[in-house]
Amino acid sequence: MSNAQDSSASANKPAWGENVVVDFEDGIAWVTLNRPTRRNAINPGIVWEMNAIMDALEEDDRCKVMVVTGAGESFSAGMDLKEYFRATDKVPPIQRERLFRANAAWQWRRMMHYPKPTISMVNGWCFGGAFQFLVGSDLAIASEDAVFGLSEINWGIIPAGIVTKAVLEVMSFRDAMYYIMTGETFTGKQAAEFKLVNKAVPAAQLKDATRELAKTLMAKNPFVLRQAKTACRFTRDLTWDQAAEYLMAKSDQTELRDPENGRNVGMSQFLDKKSFRPGLEAYDRG
Repeated sequence: MSNAQDSSASANKPAWGENVVVDFEDGIAWVTLNRPTRRNAINPGIVWEMNAIMDALEEDDRCKVMVVTGAGESFSAGMDLKEYFRATDKVPPIQRERLFRANAAWQWRRMMHYPKPTISMVNGWCFGGAFQFLVGSDLAIASEDAVFGLSEINWGIIPAGIVTKAVLEVMSFRDAMYYIMTGETFTGKQAAEFKLVNKAVPAAQLKDATRELAKTLMAKNPFVLRQAKTACRFTRDLTWDQAAEYLMAKSDQTELRDPENGRNVGMSQFLDKKSFRPGLEAYDRG
């Protein structure tokens, strides 16, 4: 299936395919920014299509894990200065603000709290605004030779939007300051060392490594997985006492609402059937 808009879909199909394409493979939705001649720079077309895609995939059973990547040799060169900024400078302010809100929606507000697991697969150039959805995704894998850069300083601007905040979420303060202030580039291998991505692999292994990670996630209880990642997002800014109260309540909520009754099923397999080793594998969901 080459595009999420298959022939069996309803007449109300969301419009995409020009700037972003979607391919389904055994539970994985490969979402590819598709402007390779522009290094997948983010224009209004990508903004609107990504919002439509995230709406559609949330309800599409063919998507268990969403992987975002870029066509050609780039992940994304960031925001398209001509189409996203200069071309919108003279449009009515309300239209420009609507575009900016829509961009924030898919890149970080929604990406951070998406109900399904998300992975960024960084296959090449990753600059500026691309850091927003890279950090917004749950997990990230990069090609060792991918090129990362916060080059805004070279343009006489700062990493705005929410780029600076995104970088500081995952990189150390010193590393973030260095690359924001110098505009120098760094590799995928360095990005893994800086904890900007989870790991870096040789380019030839990138898709296979991403696929294996997605399969690992798909083996887990999807409701509990969603609760676990939500808890991670919210707990990091809480005090220890607040976190203790929040996590206990979240744990109770998870047990109460889990359609699979995973806690009791797993406990029975471990204690009664002796068929489950929780430190080494997931419980049998079948």
